[in-house]
Amino acid sequence: MVEKAVADFGRLDVMVNNAGVSQLSQIDELDVEGWEQMINVNLNGTLYGMAAAIPVFKKQQSGHIVNIISTAGLTITPTMGVYAGTKNAIRTISEAFRQESDGTVRITGVSPGFVDTDFAENIKNDQMRTAILKSRDEIAISPDAIAGAVIYAISQPKEVEIGDIVIRPAVQN
Repeated sequence: MVEKAVADFGRLDVMVNNAGVSQLSQIDELDVEGWEQMINVNLNGTLYGMAAAIPVFKKQQSGHIVNIISTAGLTITPTMGVYAGTKNAIRTISEAFRQESDGTVRITGVSPGFVDTDFAENIKNDQMRTAILKSRDEIAISPDAIAGAVIYAISQPKEVEIGDIVIRPAVQN
């Protein structure tokens, strides 16, 4: 995608790493397959996206990485330990990159709460999927709210970096 953007438009301005999966279960249930899926998509996928974009951004002397994280990493709850761990790893990596960068490549972490998407429909654990879908149906906010937060972050002047945005339903705990 990075190569296509550069070929079609002559440059890359923003990389949004938004892929994410969740397999919720208690850690002692040992869903190793679920852990690997979350690590591969949530952590490795974000790192590979950054690795594709950073060389282009450095060459251009500008660019913005937006990593979609999660509020799950802000309030640790049972069954979300590994998922939250992958998201907190991205939070840590984002902050480390911000500190390492000379400011020409900006980075923003956006942590959404419940959003009205099909994200939860791929959870293997029936009980967890049902609970998450119920909460989503009751309180979720529109994906447009997340898009608006991303637009806000990337529309700032080049000398301004929005480090973290937490965006969730007003009634979410």
